[in-house]
Amino acid sequence: MGTKPTDKQAAMATGELFRRVVDFIDGALKLPQVDFPEHEIDSAEAAERAAEKCRAHWGLGVGPIGNMVRVVEKAGAVVTTFETAGRGIDALSIAAPRPIVVTNNASTSACRVRFDHAHEIGHFVGHVGRPTGDKATEAEANRFASAFLLPRSSFAKEFPALRGGTQINWIALSEMKMRWRVSKAALLYRARQLGMLSEDLYKRALIGHLFAKGERYVEREDGQIPHETPELFDSALTLLTNRLGMSLDQIASSVRLKRALLVMVAPQAQTLDKASGSKVLSLQHYRR
Repeated sequence: MGTKPTDKQAAMATGELFRRVVDFIDGALKLPQVDFPEHEIDSAEAAERAAEKCRAHWGLGVGPIGNMVRVVEKAGAVVTTFETAGRGIDALSIAAPRPIVVTNNASTSACRVRFDHAHEIGHFVGHVGRPTGDKATEAEANRFASAFLLPRSSFAKEFPALRGGTQINWIALSEMKMRWRVSKAALLYRARQLGMLSEDLYKRALIGHLFAKGERYVEREDGQIPHETPELFDSALTLLTNRLGMSLDQIASSVRLKRALLVMVAPQAQTLDKASGSKVLSLQHYRR
């Protein structure tokens, strides 16, 4: 979450308007069933176990996750991005009957966004009925995200062996990043979490190498890893128009928003009158 109150307030206000649109769609169509299992997360070990149980529940195995957006959407949440979220906002979630995850792709790498998605899953799974946003729940969701993206059993086998016991194998680490689509900084942090790097070696690798080489915010491989595109909301809008015959103006009227405001909240709506193309996640069999 961002530190500027104005950024946070703007993102939450836009999120509530977007939720109004999602509620309408949820009433008109039969969207995928919400399927976030509940596992209380109140410690690091609880976060590890919750992540392992979620992977097993969704049949993800213990290898790299190819597309985090699809994981979130198949579990029934609606994923979107807000251009108006502000630079201080990485991601936020709305724990509604139809959960919503909002990310800010404007100045964030795909690896970071994937981590943000896993972080928000941690809130949905482990913080049901609990206020979030404080230091404790954010740390718990971060631990869940690390464990979800990088299961400890697989990570222990794949993290590159240290050269001479003290030197990071940066070439191998870069290859691991490309395979798992997790930043090098997150890989180093995970190694420290699991006791595979000492605190001193972790800091030297992070500050003395990554930060010193200008990779604090953007790592050199980031451009090779594309952002993942949400599909559920776009498919639902297309189904409303192509199958149910609703116009953009009718949708705007149904959610009590002016057309311009609807387009601001959901820019995807601008393309409703155009051919939508094929979608990986078909909603035709979800029609009410």
